[in-house]
Amino acid sequence: MSKVSKEQFLNALGQVHDPVTGKNLVDQGRIRQLELVGDTWHLDVEVLSPTLHIKKKLEQDIKEALNAAGMAEIPVNFQFSVNQTARNEARKILPEVRHVIAVASGKGGVGKSTVTVNLAAALSSMGAKVGILDADIYGPSIPLMLDTKYVRPTLKKYEDGRSLIQPVEHYGIKMLSIGFFAGDDQAVAWRGPMASKALTQMFTDADWGALDYLLVDLPPGTGDIHLSLVQIAPLNGAIVVSTPQEVALADARKGIAMFRMPNINVPVLGLVENMAWFTPEELPDNKYYIFGKGGAAKLAEELKVPLLGQLPLIQGLRESGDKGFPAALDSSNPAQSHFMEMAANVAEFVHLIGKKDA
Repeated sequence: MSKVSKEQFLNALGQVHDPVTGKNLVDQGRIRQLELVGDTWHLDVEVLSPTLHIKKKLEQDIKEALNAAGMAEIPVNFQFSVNQTARNEARKILPEVRHVIAVASGKGGVGKSTVTVNLAAALSSMGAKVGILDADIYGPSIPLMLDTKYVRPTLKKYEDGRSLIQPVEHYGIKMLSIGFFAGDDQAVAWRGPMASKALTQMFTDADWGALDYLLVDLPPGTGDIHLSLVQIAPLNGAIVVSTPQEVALADARKGIAMFRMPNINVPVLGLVENMAWFTPEELPDNKYYIFGKGGAAKLAEELKVPLLGQLPLIQGLRESGDKGFPAALDSSNPAQSHFMEMAANVAEFVHLIGKKDA
């Protein structure tokens, strides 16, 4: 086709509406760059949400608008940049929460929720006010692990007319989870936008009150929920959980890389190595490195992040989770001292990052 002018291109973009606001991209001033280099147009669009489905939707809508304008064949290099004003708006959420910390893992089955629950319990026992937001929409386990499986959050109406969810509280820990709203046998078969909306409501439509720490238990991997969290919440840092074997460490590496991406830019507080060794209860001084030895410690050194703790694989730790009584609160559980040490390390590194940002 004949060459397309910048004005023609902008006219086509004027027919594209943002999936979040419903307004067209040009009138909103969301075209950050539109430049012809050789035969290719380089287009940079500012987006309000970094989630993959928003970016894909915009790219598809732009291609359809170009097609409708007779410009389907022109080569376009797409780039989407996160709106920093929208990122700053997230800082107004949870104004009474001092530290919001994501607990993540590259793969499932490494004990991320076990770490979250026991870190919360350990911090609480140290005198901190702590909450847990269970963002693992598809596999929520926090209610079971904190013995609140059959409890339901209540709704309270305030004088300003708002009705806010009241988090469930047990062991001095406030918590919200999609598990409170779904039945035991009910699968949560939601697409990305629905899951992101549910996550948003647990942040913005709940009365968390004053907390020292709000821990966010993320689903495994690096997907839409993680990107939504960065957009919604004022994250102060992230903890990545792994086991020592290579297959888990490879995914942990990706998890750390995600938080370090320029459009996410969340400080990684450190790595936690779970199932670092196996100790039979009848042989408490013996250690068997059945998943390998020191893998997370080596990765932490390589990526220059702290190793926050190494946690043993013991029967009592599994039993504590099934019973809904955190091992960090049980003086008879050999894992308690490991969780207390981990919590002290987390508190220290959160404090150091806070001083750096001040």
